[in-house]
Amino acid sequence: MRSRISVWRTVFIASVKYAVIIALIGIPSLVLAQTRGTVQVDKDPKVDSLIGNYLVGGGKVGNGEPASASSNGYRIQIFSGSDRKEAYSVQSKFQNKFPDTHTYLSYRDPNFKVKVGDFRSRLEAEKMIEEMKPAFGGLFIIPEKINLPKLDTE
Repeated sequence: MRSRISVWRTVFIASVKYAVIIALIGIPSLVLAQTRGTVQVDKDPKVDSLIGNYLVGGGKVGNGEPASASSNGYRIQIFSGSDRKEAYSVQSKFQNKFPDTHTYLSYRDPNFKVKVGDFRSRLEAEKMIEEMKPAFGGLFIIPEKINLPKLDTE
């Protein structure tokens, strides 16, 4: 009779041990289980515009329009100096005389630079320099990435 009780006792103890092991494994996975839900992303609206500019062509042209495509070309540097007011003044003077040509103002410590135009060839830039010489001095042709003009598809 004693052997029957010890067999049942052994079975009972073994089943309790397995139940404890299953509980130790199962309960944390139930507690830590992830549920399906939604993710809300809070971001500045400027992020979307920056991504759009990057995908479209890497920036904006002088008048604030998104750039189309870019290519290697030339621009004419009309000002380089550390005076910001003078840089804006030169840019404004150029825009008044040549409203159809884009201007680009950049700053690289310690100088402001004003560059104009999106010329595909050096010859185009040289022709523009001849028109600009009476009003501006110290003109340089700079090889740069340029914004290609938008094509009329209508």
